[in-house]
Amino acid sequence: MDNFAFEMNEGGASHFSCKDPQGKTKKCSPTLPVKHNSFSLMKIFLVCLLACIITTVVGVLVLALVYAGHVNPKAKVEVTTMKETVEKITDIQFQFLNHLVKSKVFEFQGGAIQWARFRKDAKDYSSDEEMKFGASINNQQSKMTVGTLRIKSKGLRAPHWHFNANEHGFLLQGSAWIGVVDEGANKVVTYNVTAGQAIFFPKNTLHWIKSTGAEDCFFLLFFTTHDELQTLDVDDAFFSTPEDIAARSLKPQGGVEFIRTFKRPKEDQAVNLPMNLVELVQNASYVQSPDDLVWKYFYDLKGSKQFQFPGGIIQWARYRKDGNGLNKNEKIFSESLNQHADTLTLGTLRIYTNGLRQPHFHFNAHEMGYVISGCGKVGIVGTGPSTDFNIGIGDVFFFPIGTQHYIKSSCDEDLFMILAFSTGNELATLDMDDYFHATADHILAQLFLKKQEEFKKIPRFNEDQAVNLP
Repeated sequence: MDNFAFEMNEGGASHFSCKDPQGKTKKCSPTLPVKHNSFSLMKIFLVCLLACIITTVVGVLVLALVYAGHVNPKAKVEVTTMKETVEKITDIQFQFLNHLVKSKVFEFQGGAIQWARFRKDAKDYSSDEEMKFGASINNQQSKMTVGTLRIKSKGLRAPHWHFNANEHGFLLQGSAWIGVVDEGANKVVTYNVTAGQAIFFPKNTLHWIKSTGAEDCFFLLFFTTHDELQTLDVDDAFFSTPEDIAARSLKPQGGVEFIRTFKRPKEDQAVNLPMNLVELVQNASYVQSPDDLVWKYFYDLKGSKQFQFPGGIIQWARYRKDGNGLNKNEKIFSESLNQHADTLTLGTLRIYTNGLRQPHFHFNAHEMGYVISGCGKVGIVGTGPSTDFNIGIGDVFFFPIGTQHYIKSSCDEDLFMILAFSTGNELATLDMDDYFHATADHILAQLFLKKQEEFKKIPRFNEDQAVNLP
C-alpha cells in the first residue's frame, strides 16, 4: 500500500530487521518506500475527459455545418442593423394607422371606392402597411371596416345589399337621395341627405344612393365586419339568374324574349353613370318618406346637440337609454340602432388648435376614426408596445377596446374627425383625470412613491376636461 503509516500499525513493530552484505542480521532504521504521485491518475483522467469533450464538440460542429450547407448552402448569419430595428418599431404604428387617401382606387363609370379593410388573400393588399392594418382589425375582432365612396353628379351606387354587415355612412360633401327596401318590400323608405348627415342600412337590407347635386357626393362608410365584406348588386343577381326563372318571376311583356334584351355591360356597374343618361331617364323625382320611417335610417348629425368642452366639440349619433337628451326623431334613430345587432355609434370630434382629447379608453367598444380636416398626433398605450404617430386628412386610425389613447391637434386649423365605435349601446368611457380623481390619494402615493399631499396638486374643474386646452 502507499500509506506507510498503515503498514507500520498493521505489523505492530517499531523497527525492521535487515542484513548486512555478509548476510548477518542487524538492527536498522526503517526505510520509507518510494511514494507514488497521488495526482497522477487524476491528471490522466482529466486530460482524457477534456479530449473527449473537445472531440465531441468538434464533431457536432462539423455535422451542423454539413447539414446547414446541405439544406441551405447560401444561408447567412442574419445581423439586425439599427436601421432595421427602427423600421420594425415604426411598423407598429400601422396596426393602428391606415393612409386611406393613398390606398388603391377602384374606379367605376360613376365614381370610385377606396378601402381600409381585411383581405383573406395577402396578394390583394397594395402595401405591407395596409396588410398590417387589415390583420390588426381582424385579429382584434373589431367588427369594423371603413371605406370612402365618391359618386359623380347624377351617378348611382347601384341597389345592393350586404350579407355580413350593417352599414353606417357620413356624407362629407354633396347631396344624395337614398332608398331602403325592407323585408318583403312592404315599405320602401326614401329620403334626401346633405353634407354632415348620417345614414344607416341594416344587414341584408337592399339600398341605393343617388347623387343629386351639381357636385360629387363623397361618403365615409363604416361596415360592421372585420372580415371581407360580402355584397351583392341587383344587376349581378339578375345576370346570374337563368333567363326562364327571371321571366317567370318578373312576368314582363314578351316573357323570356324581353329578358334576353338585357345585356351585361363590360364595365362593373357598382357605381353607375351611363353616357346616355339623359336619353334613359326623364323627369326623375326624389320623394321623401314620412319622418317616422325616414329616421330609422337617417340622422341629422350636423344639426344635433353640441357637447362643448374647453378644447373642442363632440356631436353624437347614438343610442341613449330612455332617450335622454334626444328629440322625437332622434329617439326613433336611437331605438333603430339598438334593435339591430352589431350596430355602431357615430360621432364627430372637433379639437381646437393645440387642443387635446385627453388619454382615455372605452370599456365596450373598439374605435375607428377618419380625419376630415386639420392634422394631429395620436398616442396609444395598450398591452403591446406603446406608439405615437401623426395623422392628416384622409387617414384612418384604430383603437382596440380597452386601449388608452389620446389625440392632439397640431395644426393652425382645427382637427375635425368622424369617429365610429363598435357598439349600439351607450358608449362607456373613462378619462385619465377621472380615474386619477377616483383613486384615493394614499393609493396613488404608494403606487408612484410620492408623498400623499403631492396629489392635491391635481385640480378638479367644474367644466369637463375631456377635450382641453393648456
